[in-house]
Amino acid sequence: MSLQAHSLTCIRGDLQLFADLSFDIQPGDALWVSGTNGSGKTSLLRMLCGLAAPAAGEVRWQGRNIRSLRDEFCSKLIYIGHANGVKDDLMAWENLVISTTLAGDPVSEEEAHQALQHLGLGRAADLPTRALSQGQRKRVALARLSLGMKMPLWILDEPFTALDKSAVAALCGTISKHLSGGGMVIYTTHQEIDLSAKRALRLDMNEGRLC
Repeated sequence: MSLQAHSLTCIRGDLQLFADLSFDIQPGDALWVSGTNGSGKTSLLRMLCGLAAPAAGEVRWQGRNIRSLRDEFCSKLIYIGHANGVKDDLMAWENLVISTTLAGDPVSEEEAHQALQHLGLGRAADLPTRALSQGQRKRVALARLSLGMKMPLWILDEPFTALDKSAVAALCGTISKHLSGGGMVIYTTHQEIDLSAKRALRLDMNEGRLC
């Protein structure tokens, strides 16, 4: 399996954020997308998961344009963006059960509780999500990762924001486990993060190249 960005260009209004951007992600690779605010990091991630179309170029999954794969590509992907995607009216564990069910890989209530416990949310598992802090809501969304090891591609926009030191360590462990099993991870962060990857790559959006 592989994900390729082929000559991607992004234009927002009259502004070109990036152009002719290409790279290839293989099993076990971690790609850190870095750059200043406004450099196009989130726009790139949304293109890579099919939520936005490039002005030019294409994203390919195993050599095929993701636009032609649709549901097939989505079934291989976990995307967690700035909007956590949790439902306020549901309890924390219910959010996990429903999100995994919609993704076609349902988990039990017990498994959901275990995933939340791993990120330090054991006591909050049975609370309505609306009662949780922003950091706790973020962890509810991220708990999906420990339940989604079967999904080969993870695309994560600022996953470490609003997490305390122990939660960052737990999340790094989950991501490293995914990578060691042949998973691929593309992420943005403003923090220095140590992950165990076959290839630890960095894409500098200010320079428009891998470094």
